[in-house]
Amino acid sequence: MGHENVYAKPVTLGNILKFAVPTIAMTVFMSFYTMVDGLFVSNLIGTDALSAINLTAPVIQLVTAVSAMLATGGSAVIMKKMGEQRNQEAMEDFTFLILVNIAAGSAMCILGWLAMGPVFAGMGLSADVERYCVEYLSRYLAFTVPILLMNNFTLYMIASGKAALSFVCSVAGGVLNMALDYVFIAELDMGIRGAAIATGLGYSVTAAAGLFVFSRKTGLLHFTKPALRVKVLASAAANGSSEMATALVSGIITMMFNWTMLTFVGEDGIAAVTIIMYVLMFASSLYTGYSYGVAPMMSFYYGEGNREKLKTLILVSLKVIACISVVTAAGSLLLTEPLVSVFSRPDNPVYGLAVSGNRICTAALLFIGFNIFASGMFTALSNGVVSAVLAFSRSFVFMLITMMVLPRIMGVNGVWLATPAAEIMALGLSAFMFVRYRKRYGY
Repeated sequence: MGHENVYAKPVTLGNILKFAVPTIAMTVFMSFYTMVDGLFVSNLIGTDALSAINLTAPVIQLVTAVSAMLATGGSAVIMKKMGEQRNQEAMEDFTFLILVNIAAGSAMCILGWLAMGPVFAGMGLSADVERYCVEYLSRYLAFTVPILLMNNFTLYMIASGKAALSFVCSVAGGVLNMALDYVFIAELDMGIRGAAIATGLGYSVTAAAGLFVFSRKTGLLHFTKPALRVKVLASAAANGSSEMATALVSGIITMMFNWTMLTFVGEDGIAAVTIIMYVLMFASSLYTGYSYGVAPMMSFYYGEGNREKLKTLILVSLKVIACISVVTAAGSLLLTEPLVSVFSRPDNPVYGLAVSGNRICTAALLFIGFNIFASGMFTALSNGVVSAVLAFSRSFVFMLITMMVLPRIMGVNGVWLATPAAEIMALGLSAFMFVRYRKRYGY
């Protein structure tokens, strides 16, 4: 039986979940071990170091932006060609795009090292926080290429029918990261530098496994002699532009959150924002994992011209996301205090800020899933323009509006309300685009 038979099966909830569950588990686990970094840093080093991790987030999100663009956009292009039975051409493009990732990662690593000192020096931070920022980011950037490869191989393993392997690699990387966090920070006293190195080595597991797996000629996708097709790179960049926009503007919005909280409550506010971002990231990973899991199916059915399967897949997906939304929102609300207490003691000013903030931000979890899925769906359907409009509006335009208006009216509570308000606005736009393009794609 060929790998293509995976896509020939009926579109049922069970078959969809076979694709999606490993990816959901993978993204949840990845977000979990990102949270573990924060857990070790906040408890063993202090909340100043936790604030530093948040302050380095915009640079890290730039790395994520490039890898997300090439991974999601490239996967859509390649799986569409697979659906059209242009297998050899797809593998040539796959190899070419992996080489592009390596080149892009090397360039970003060098540029990041050159720029980070002057950037942090000009932010007016305390000496300790500035030092933590430089120590963490300089070590993290050393793993830029493995991080890009990890994000790409994660999706390509899923697309080639190896979702379980992708999950195993993520779990192995996460376990390694958590173990090394303890060894480097608690035992070897490496401080925040140890947290960055542990994260980089954890990410490198999937990168190394992908290089091995895709070097074998037996899989649906494997390395071959690349073909330099600028049009393919442009198409991948266009299709993945929404994911890139999401990560880029996420960095900008993170900076806005940081500056606003510095204005109202100082560096304790940045630590509180970091904790709430961990909670939102953990819940959002469910939606992201599901969208990543079903994206190859949508791309394949679209390339195959099978509108009936595409329609069924999307309708079932909307029901799944609705269920996840209710469960995550209820869980976040009920578990607010236990979640926050993992990162900060109740006698710390950060604790009260984070508890009140998370209770307000939890409302966003009712809408985030639909917005993430809508953007991912249009990427999978090779409509990068609409996907980019949705992602950019949600992550930047609407957040910018709410961040500029609500804090001025409501103070700190306005900062927390900005995210739910922006997600509601984004949901309206997603619904509009969904209805507008319904006839074109037949869903």
